[in-house]
Amino acid sequence: MKSTLEHARRAIDEYFQNVGQRVYRVRDLEHALTENRDHWQLAQRTRIEHFTEFLLRNTKLQEVHLKSNSYPEIVRYAWGEVSPYQMALSRKDGAYLSHATAMYLHKLSLQHERTIYVNAEQSPKPQSGSLTQDAIARAFAREQRRSNLIYQYKNWTLVFLEGKYTAGLGVVDQSGPSGELLQVTGLERTLIDIVVRPSYAGGISQILGAYKAAKAKLSVDLLLKTLKKLDYLYPYHQAVGFYMAGAGYPAAQYEKLRKVSVRFDFYLAHNIAATAYDPYWRLYYPKELLSPHQGVPR
Repeated sequence: MKSTLEHARRAIDEYFQNVGQRVYRVRDLEHALTENRDHWQLAQRTRIEHFTEFLLRNTKLQEVHLKSNSYPEIVRYAWGEVSPYQMALSRKDGAYLSHATAMYLHKLSLQHERTIYVNAEQSPKPQSGSLTQDAIARAFAREQRRSNLIYQYKNWTLVFLEGKYTAGLGVVDQSGPSGELLQVTGLERTLIDIVVRPSYAGGISQILGAYKAAKAKLSVDLLLKTLKKLDYLYPYHQAVGFYMAGAGYPAAQYEKLRKVSVRFDFYLAHNIAATAYDPYWRLYYPKELLSPHQGVPR
């Protein structure tokens, strides 16, 4: 005699095929069971464990284990083949792709590395501390902190970031390489994020290349508006302006960054071994680069 699950198999399969979601957590499957139990005419004794086991045996649902060297594994359920970007975004509600991954999706970089950066924001926290020149120098003399929340999915590396709370500022929906719908930082937000965390963007030369690639489509006004809302303690606008000047933007555009204020000496990156100084932006940068006001950076 068929079970109620077996009787409802076609309806269950149609639901998961048409609902649009492709990666599930246990609680997502539990929600689907609760919301559709009556419609599927399932017995009240049907528990999530039975439901999940049935799906794995009789549908396209597959159990996926994301493994880490430092953290417990993460279990996800994939409906058929899913892209690594979709798998990365399943980490947490509201997560979005960022940094080098966003650069690639916005065609700011030709590099298609098998590392995916996905940001899941922290809860809101008050900004503390006041800015001094000594505090800037001490902070940027050290290596920039990097996330060690790293997992493997097939032959992809997923780097999970926990950025400051922004309420998803500047995050947009965009089609991925396989036509899948992805949440990713928009162009202007991406260009800010990679300046703030250059180690997640491939370094200074890759960032400069991204600014060159964005020249025809960047809205400087939107970039400024986004930077103001992000409300960083450090004067990252000086580094953004340096990159814009080095990438050959018209002076009328990068001067908007300079007008924000140039009150402190700042740094293009953390722990620069040998520095040169650009007095126009009051910025220390790697000695092997040329200042935008001496020539185009290499």
